[in-house]
Amino acid sequence: MTSHQNTQTMKPATAAKKLGVYLPATPAEFQEGVVSRAELNELQTNPPQWLQDLRRNGPHPRPVVAARLGVSIAGLARGGVTEALTTEQIEALREDKPEWLEKERATQAEVRKEAARLKEKKAQQQD
Repeated sequence: MTSHQNTQTMKPATAAKKLGVYLPATPAEFQEGVVSRAELNELQTNPPQWLQDLRRNGPHPRPVVAARLGVSIAGLARGGVTEALTTEQIEALREDKPEWLEKERATQAEVRKEAARLKEKKAQQQD
């Protein structure tokens, strides 16, 4: 008995999210088609020039912007950042150190510290 394997495909938005890029900045052919699992794997292992440029220069989606700034996505929103930013814009924010960014970084540090404390506590309880 042979099994027929269907090719898994995904919407461009899903593929862009998995690649960590901002969908509206991708080429039209990427935005308009569907992406198979094999194509996604190929893009991840051998990124074309457009993908390399997007990852390097942006514009970057909010999760990437938040990670590069060391804040949460909600922290970005509280700081008034609702759009995708380029690497240059992210660097400018890092250099300017606006008050909201410093506050959100401190909040994020506290969240991480608390998560680590809870993880350690859970590990001790399991021993």
